[in-house]
Amino acid sequence: MTHQEKPITRRGHFLPIEDHGLIGDGTTAALVGRDGAISWLCVPRFDSDPLFCGLLDHEKGGAFSVAPEPLLSACQYYQPDTGVLVTRMSGPDGTVEVTDALTLRAGADLSEDTPAGRGELLRHIRVVSGRVRLRVSIHPRGGARCDPHGGGLTLRPARHPDLELHVASSLAVEGLDQSFDLRAGDTHHLVLSWGPHAHRFHLHRPEETLEATVEVWRRWMTHFDYQGPREAMVRRSAITLKLMDYTATGAMVAAPTSSLPEALGGPRNWDYRYAWIRDAAFSVYAMGRIGLQHEAEGFIGWVLDAVDRAGWPRVLYDVDGHVPPPEREDPDLSGYRGARPVRWGNGAAEQRQHDVFGEILDCAYRWVQWGGPLDARLWEQLRRLVEAAGREWRNPDHGIWEVRTAGRPFTYSAALCAVALDRGARLAEVHHMPGDVEQWRAEAQVIREAILESAWDPDLESLTEHLGGGGLDASLLALPLRGVIPADHPKMVATTEAVVKHLGAGNGLLYRYLPEESPDGLSGHEGAFLLCSFWLVDNLLGQGRQDEAMALFDSLCDRANPLGLLPEQIDPASGAFLGNFPQAFSHVGVISSAINLARAGFGHSAP
Repeated sequence: MTHQEKPITRRGHFLPIEDHGLIGDGTTAALVGRDGAISWLCVPRFDSDPLFCGLLDHEKGGAFSVAPEPLLSACQYYQPDTGVLVTRMSGPDGTVEVTDALTLRAGADLSEDTPAGRGELLRHIRVVSGRVRLRVSIHPRGGARCDPHGGGLTLRPARHPDLELHVASSLAVEGLDQSFDLRAGDTHHLVLSWGPHAHRFHLHRPEETLEATVEVWRRWMTHFDYQGPREAMVRRSAITLKLMDYTATGAMVAAPTSSLPEALGGPRNWDYRYAWIRDAAFSVYAMGRIGLQHEAEGFIGWVLDAVDRAGWPRVLYDVDGHVPPPEREDPDLSGYRGARPVRWGNGAAEQRQHDVFGEILDCAYRWVQWGGPLDARLWEQLRRLVEAAGREWRNPDHGIWEVRTAGRPFTYSAALCAVALDRGARLAEVHHMPGDVEQWRAEAQVIREAILESAWDPDLESLTEHLGGGGLDASLLALPLRGVIPADHPKMVATTEAVVKHLGAGNGLLYRYLPEESPDGLSGHEGAFLLCSFWLVDNLLGQGRQDEAMALFDSLCDRANPLGLLPEQIDPASGAFLGNFPQAFSHVGVISSAINLARAGFGHSAP
């Protein structure tokens, strides 16, 4: 494949969000810009205080940059079927490739619930042609004390007093900002390591470490099982979701970043580096459908342990299954392109969202279908959630979109309570577990009827966001996907048309809802939410509009950056990426819609 370099463009010192790639090791993740700068890295894990966050403040955030000076053009690509990223950059007299990886232990198995990462970032440098003056700059947020040690450098970041970093390099690195004159054929490496595995005097063999990391990724991908439209995109989506898997516990973060804005300059900037029950359940279900089923087992164990500790299912947890820190605003960072405030923590942790019952039960049901054991202890945990769903569905909550107003009896939440009751009844019946199966089924039917009657607005000719009426909500498109209302039910067909008409942002994009009609307690606006458009693909398919579904799916995949990565949202006017990136939800949409299209008879399409 030819990788075409393009000039570097910035807006106010910031690269476009889409000009970044993701690397990770199952413990943390980093964003690597097309300019050779790592402007996002939290260590030692996803939700730690960031070591580099120039993505949120060009001057104060810090970055680890390796690039020619001056840098004229660049491109990025992944080594196939891996999380190893190559950035090719050209200056006026030559070209260099930097291969980046958060390295993995040789022989590690990414299907095991155990850390595979080595606690190190490897940057392998190869001069492809000509001569390059290469600048190496390492500046953690808040600065760092730098001391020569063991043939490299020891860094003690000011904001991480308990964290000692070590830099090893084949270059004569003596400080935090240096330039080196290199020529074609030269190869070098930089290794930034942390934690107990930062061996100062260890003899690094970076090529071997890189080869081992590639092999671990490719061995994991041998389990991948999918043939159909956009296979390359589906493969990349699987790897991207795995890059958000905290392998030590089975938790999956919603996105590896915080505070990338839903609208430029706006206040809707949130921290997504936590494990939402809903997002993680969507992710492991999607992965299970393409042969990567082990992740479901890890998630089930993690979420039920977390529920046991809290006594009630929370909306989100940290990756250890504990309550995340309170949401706070960071006054020192200017935000991506001036989008304030920058936030750490997430206030949604204190909300009630009743769909979590259905998310857990649906994921557990699928896992058991894939061969997972259902013993008495696991069933007792699940049964309590089924019974809670039967009690709670009429009560107000804050919904899938986490509004910051008073709660409402959201339609999606009620629908997922019906899912919990339905899946619970199926599990109890098939596996001869105790429970009032007939009552659960009857209550699920009551919920379906309540949705069709109470959420229906005859003037809009659509189901609405909450029982008793309200605005339009694109989450209604998920009801057929969860088996609550068939896609071809007359009221679902009408709802699909109404959502496209009233929430359409053009070219197949959809807003989640309109804040002026569905108050969410926040100022400002947001972009189009990609997952909703993938749900639209599935509804069109279920309504027999197959060619429309395929065309929309292709157009959505075409919005990915050259690496095959998608954000949370898209600016409808410009096509620019918005929101946290990459977003698990968006890649779940790729996988789920692709499978549905393949089952409908669509074969391979454009790469």
